[in-house]
Amino acid sequence: MKFDSISQLKKIFFILILFFLNISAYGKDDLKSLVDYLDYIINNKQQFTQQKEHKIYDLKQMLEDEDISLEYEYGINLKLYQEYKKFKLDSARYYIERNLQISDSLKNKKLIYTSKIQMASLYSYSGMYRESEEILNNINRKLLPKELLPDYYETYCRFFEHYGANSYQNKYLTQNELYRDSLMSVIDPVSFNYRINQAHRYLSSGKTELAEDLLYELLDTEDIDTPNYAVITYYLGAINGRKKEYLLEKKYYTLSAIADIKNSIKENASFQRLATIYYDSGDIARAFKYTQSAIEDAVFSGVQFRTAQMSRFYSIINASYQQDQARSKSKLQLYLVFISILSIFLVLLVIYVYKQMKKMSVIKEELSLTNDKLTSLNNELNESNDQLTEANHIKEQYIVHFLDLCSDYITKMEDYRKNLSKIAMNNQLDKLFKMLKSTAMVDSEIDELYKNFDSVFLNLYPTFVSDFNSLLAEDEQIILKSGDLLNRELRIYALLRLGITDSVKISSFLRCSISTVYNYRTKIRNKAIVPRDEFENIVMKIGVISKKED
Repeated sequence: MKFDSISQLKKIFFILILFFLNISAYGKDDLKSLVDYLDYIINNKQQFTQQKEHKIYDLKQMLEDEDISLEYEYGINLKLYQEYKKFKLDSARYYIERNLQISDSLKNKKLIYTSKIQMASLYSYSGMYRESEEILNNINRKLLPKELLPDYYETYCRFFEHYGANSYQNKYLTQNELYRDSLMSVIDPVSFNYRINQAHRYLSSGKTELAEDLLYELLDTEDIDTPNYAVITYYLGAINGRKKEYLLEKKYYTLSAIADIKNSIKENASFQRLATIYYDSGDIARAFKYTQSAIEDAVFSGVQFRTAQMSRFYSIINASYQQDQARSKSKLQLYLVFISILSIFLVLLVIYVYKQMKKMSVIKEELSLTNDKLTSLNNELNESNDQLTEANHIKEQYIVHFLDLCSDYITKMEDYRKNLSKIAMNNQLDKLFKMLKSTAMVDSEIDELYKNFDSVFLNLYPTFVSDFNSLLAEDEQIILKSGDLLNRELRIYALLRLGITDSVKISSFLRCSISTVYNYRTKIRNKAIVPRDEFENIVMKIGVISKKED
């Protein structure tokens, strides 16, 4: 019972420390930074368009050689199609039309089928649904090479998705799911395409948790700001919207929109969702901005079904935006009237002050009194600032005191075990002696102490390990074992960071000799990429204690 009470006291003390330090978590400030960054790249998205056009220009230069073969030209045209597909549909269609001519000349059925499927896909994105359907219906699936089946089913899937979105008929969305099933039956189950379609299937069937787990797995394997990253974060935005996790919904849709802009993907759905979300929350200006950006991209690329979707929504947002602007204009006019009245008042005040020049000596005396009061107030502020500085110092002293208590407790328990052991030996109580001789309890308490210390310290200085490693040579950096928060070397410097510079105290806490502490400190300094005599001073500046949101 005594041990349980001590353990509970330790936990309570640990919780109080965390509360005292006011540790922060992810929240609105992070989302605001993300939204501000999205606004920034929207205003500067032309630079990403130029990067895309430069890449396309390099490909076009490869077609300038008059001696290139038809097969080589076909390959370059295919790359240009892939670059243009979600960038500018008219240009993509030009290169597929040329590839149709080349494949006919080569009488290569596989290339002919490939180009026709790609053309059907472009027609679908362009809103030319009849032309797209006609091409797909004229392709005999049984004659298709096996490796073209994924593209064939993918194109059919997208056709019904686009057609269904514009016609508002559920039967086409049902067809979309049927072709998705066919697509998944012919693609590699470990591929990204399969797994993202599996997530879509889970989401459509209401299996939100399975979809979410799969998407987070994909997110861990995908580089940030890639086209695949944009797709994953879009689905995560949709899932969090269903779960009414509105901050996360905005976060993931915003990440998706950022990735789309950076990859010059003009066919995107994230802006449409963000515009709707901000419109519903009353932020008309931002909703209008995102809608405008989405329509500009859709018109630029020629994605007809996305233009139609956004145009319907744009008329609603535009009307609200105009009303909002009208209200702002009325307020501005009111402010102008108020400023005019205030200006007249100021003119009268100047006249009044001018007439009071003869009483300047009285005013100077009043100013002198006011200055004395300000001086007194400034002294009070300085005193308050000193108190705050002292309070911050006390915080660290509490932490050190907590660590000393834990260390003293372990030492006392070990002394207690030794005393009981001697008593047991004098009375020939072998069994009791065997039990009391065990150090398991002490070892357990030491491990618990270190775990508590590691957890508290890293909550105080969450970037300590990475910042510390940045001071060491790349091949000398500390790699922690799985499950460890800190090791002995890091704990030594963690204690130094807390202001414990006495090697005796450090060795006592870490249960090692003073020479061991000295050797570790010397060994680490020798690995540093900064001057050795400045290393520990730099370590003392590592980390910023974060504050919990109110």
